[in-house]
Order: sequence, then C-alpha cells, then structure tokens
Amino acid sequence: MCARVRAVSFTVTRRAAPGTQCTSLFPEACGAGRLRSLIAILALWNREAEAQTPYCIQRLTIMAEQEPTAEQLAAIAAENESTESVDYRAPAQKSLQEIQELDKDDESLQKYKEALLGSTSISPDPHVPNVQVTRLTLVCEAAPGPLTLDLQGDLESFKKQSFVLKEGVEYKIKISFKVNKEIVAGLKYIQQTLRKGVRVDKTDYMVGSYGPRATEYEFFTPLEETPKGMLARGTYNIKSKFTDDDKHDHLSWEWNLNIKKEWKD
Repeated sequence: MCARVRAVSFTVTRRAAPGTQCTSLFPEACGAGRLRSLIAILALWNREAEAQTPYCIQRLTIMAEQEPTAEQLAAIAAENESTESVDYRAPAQKSLQEIQELDKDDESLQKYKEALLGSTSISPDPHVPNVQVTRLTLVCEAAPGPLTLDLQGDLESFKKQSFVLKEGVEYKIKISFKVNKEIVAGLKYIQQTLRKGVRVDKTDYMVGSYGPRATEYEFFTPLEETPKGMLARGTYNIKSKFTDDDKHDHLSWEWNLNIKKEWKD
C-alpha cells in the first residue's frame, strides 16, 4: 500500500541565530524559548510527499493539488497543544526611580547604571503607555518592495490585506517598539498561525528587558525560509501579541501572510 502522508510537528529550544540583533538590558535572554517554524509542518508534508515511491506519485499529486483537509489541520492542532512546564517566577518590579536611588554611595555601581540606562528622559504624559509597538516588518532581501505594517494606525484594516512571500525565500520579522517610562522585564512576542480557522502553529520569542529611551528598539526573529510546494501555499491568518513577564498586553493585532509560487501570480 501507499504510505500515508502524516501530519508532523516538532519543537526545538534555541537561542537567537547569527545575525539576530538584540539590544536588551539582558541580551542573554534574547531568542531563547519554545520556537517553531511558521509553517514548517506543512513543509514537512511536502518533503514527505516528494520522497514517496513512483507507485504513490499519482495519489500524492492529487493530494498536492488540494488544500489541507480539516482532519489534517486538526491533527496539526492536536500536536501543538502539548505544553512545557517552566519553573520560573518573574522578579518583583521596581520603578526606574527606585533603581536609580539604590546604592547611591556606590560610585562604580552608579556609573554602571548610567552606562546601562543612559540619560533617560521619562515622559510626563500619563496617557502615553510605557511600551509602544510601532511597526512590524518582514525583512526579505528578495522582496520586490517593502513589507511593513504601521501598528499605530488602523489595526482592523490588516485583516483585509495580506503580505505576499514567494516560496523558498529567506525572511525574518522585525518588531520596532519604544519604552517610555519604566524598565520593562521579560518582553515577549507571541505569534499564533491559523489556517481555515484551525491553529497550526504557536511561537514564543523572548525579546528581553529594556529601559526607557527616546529612540526605538528593534527586535529580529531568527532567519527562516518559506517552504515550497502546493501544500504549503495559501493564506495564513496570524495573531500577534507583544507582552511581558507581568502579562501586560502591550499590543495585539492580526495580519495575513500569503505564500505563493511567485511574487505575483
């Protein structure tokens, strides 16, 4: 009998890949976490299909011309429901002023804090949030044009449009954000990927801890490659969230990613 194409999932723990930029107060925390490739599961389907014997070619070709079935998507979702327990407690939060007042008689420590925090200027406007997420950019050298979402605009409009990425190209996600008032600990970027309403992937990126400053910070995810093959092509709904150790929802938004055979087809 012809071998059945299975839904495959995997989990890895890794630090930021070479070239990933991190300007965190604690850079060793950047890039660690439970990471999954955006649509690696579907890419594995395609690679398995290509490895089948000639007896199976006709059947696999028919499958490749179809979108993944509800049963296949449900199988992927079930694989992604597994959780990993982490024994971690966030430290008690201190205000920037409290940190600056600590050990004022220790000259070397004061110089270290000044070098670490810089010349901070806290925003006096109480309506300005401590963390502002300003832009999401898909960084792809092969793209014919910029791929940027202005996250200070109309977030609802993103649901009606899609980023287009060609199959087989390398890309990474850049998140631009500001910290305005207090040090924020354990920033995280969480991304859930859905297809036909079924979650097929969830990825947590550890961004790090940051202090207030006038200029923006930038966080880059590790470099990934879009998969090839008919099974992987199509539109994915992505739910993004920027949060921290205290589970503050700094910003949540949805956007769409369309994997195509060519940039324009």
